[in-house]
Amino acid sequence: MAMDMPMPPGQNMPPSNGTTNMMMMNMQMSFYWGRKATVLFSGWPNNNLGMYILALLFVFFLAMAAEVLSNQPPIKRGTNPLIGGLIQSSVHFFRIVFVYLLMLAVMSFNVGIFIAVVVGHTLGFFVARSRAIAVANGEDQRSSSDTLKI
Repeated sequence: MAMDMPMPPGQNMPPSNGTTNMMMMNMQMSFYWGRKATVLFSGWPNNNLGMYILALLFVFFLAMAAEVLSNQPPIKRGTNPLIGGLIQSSVHFFRIVFVYLLMLAVMSFNVGIFIAVVVGHTLGFFVARSRAIAVANGEDQRSSSDTLKI
């Protein structure tokens, strides 16, 4: 059959190199629950309960770290622009790496991995925002106490 002709429904396209041995990937395409998952690397967690729990913890802490990095306070005044830019670029680099790794982990379609990522993002957001609120309240208390002294 010529390659430029459309294939009838239900037929696979013949291999282009003439061999009949093709590597087929079996990938889950809907949400499922269980430890039979492939997360980020082939053979990991390999249907092992301990490794599956480790994978859940890994994506949980990776999501927390990504969220904390995305909510960093701005660079302080008086910082050298080159140093400040390098610091912000480095933080951005790691945040993007973490976010893309999380996207790939969620593409395993495993419900446990999905829940670990969502809970990790939520807890990371909580930690980052509560820290920002504490810093803002500390600044408000210092400015109000300075006003009272004058």
